[in-house]
Amino acid sequence: MMNKSIVSGLIAATLLAAGFTSSVSAHQAGDFIVRAGAAMVSPNESSQNIETPDLGNLGQFSVSDNTQLGLNFGYMLTDNIGIELLAATPFSHDISINGVGKVAETKQLPPTLVAQYYFGSSGSKLRPYIGVGVNFTNFFDNEITNDVDGRLSDLSLSNSWGVAGQVGIDYQVNKQWLVNASVWYAQISTDAKFNYTFDNAGTDTSVPVTIETDINPWVYMISVGYTF
Repeated sequence: MMNKSIVSGLIAATLLAAGFTSSVSAHQAGDFIVRAGAAMVSPNESSQNIETPDLGNLGQFSVSDNTQLGLNFGYMLTDNIGIELLAATPFSHDISINGVGKVAETKQLPPTLVAQYYFGSSGSKLRPYIGVGVNFTNFFDNEITNDVDGRLSDLSLSNSWGVAGQVGIDYQVNKQWLVNASVWYAQISTDAKFNYTFDNAGTDTSVPVTIETDINPWVYMISVGYTF
């Protein structure tokens, strides 16, 4: 419900602000826009059930939220069309198994490139926008933190490519400075691979396991921007 409320609010602002103009001239063709602020990744995850030979069905993976410094680098191709790259300091996530608790940690970088359409004119003080593009997510520093009595080892997560979308709004304080709120959605799917060891008739037997996991996060960002 919170996700829908935030997105609906930005869309409403887009419709209401199309004619909101002032003497401030911004978002013109050739402008560079740099934004920095707090970015929260909120996974909307699902995965295959984790079936084990000795403990049965452990359920699905869950992935925690995390907030980091978000950075946006934009360029206006025209007064209304721009491109933007989303970057950030590495996000850290706890990985849990339902009924077991936290079992691992991972870090990820999700650079995302989008093409944008800005509503209103270059003289508009309030510039809502929408964007669509592609996301690449790199997982690294994957670490088992609870091996479940020696059963889990050697975790890896595959990198991901997927489509991404955004809605956002800029408020131009003056010629150079602005404040921004934006919401992103990205398709992120990874194969979580690990070894599972169990007692097989008195002999420790290790089998490789691959669990397809969709993370598909919402990303919420509040930032300050500079135009030059």
